[in-house]
Amino acid sequence: MNEFTLNIRPATPDDVPTILTFIRELAEFEREPHAVKATEADLLRDGWGTSARFTAIIAEYNGIAAGFALYFTTYSTWRGHHGIRLEDLYVTPSLRGHGIGKALLARLARIAVDQGCPRLEWDVLEWNESAIAVYRRVGAHVLTEWRIMRIADEPLAALAATDSSSDPSEHVS
Repeated sequence: MNEFTLNIRPATPDDVPTILTFIRELAEFEREPHAVKATEADLLRDGWGTSARFTAIIAEYNGIAAGFALYFTTYSTWRGHHGIRLEDLYVTPSLRGHGIGKALLARLARIAVDQGCPRLEWDVLEWNESAIAVYRRVGAHVLTEWRIMRIADEPLAALAATDSSSDPSEHVS
């Protein structure tokens, strides 16, 4: 019988090239290979240090990076507490079926519970039925009454240009 080891650990700056590779592989899987604009410098800037905007964990299967989860905190005005928002969860295709994705979700759940978070949320593409099945098996449910709204690039700049505030102190960061 083969023995396999699975280790989930916090990502470090040394993991950035691997994380970026996983992000690109995920974009390919999600049929948007040209959508990734992130660079290693972006991830280093935003993932570590005093101004970190996200946290990541790495799954290692037999000592090899097999997947990752990248997340950040949100705030629920209804719950009056922060929660965790999972941005990306990815497992290398050749290593799927070994419980790695579930282990990443379980670790995020542990982090949420330890921080007192009442919620762990994420998005899943409508056509990704295998992921939806996994998520349902761990107790997640699809919120069908909510729709994601997004504004980016030129429309974002155009909307920002309509802001009449001339006092920089009125800008929220």
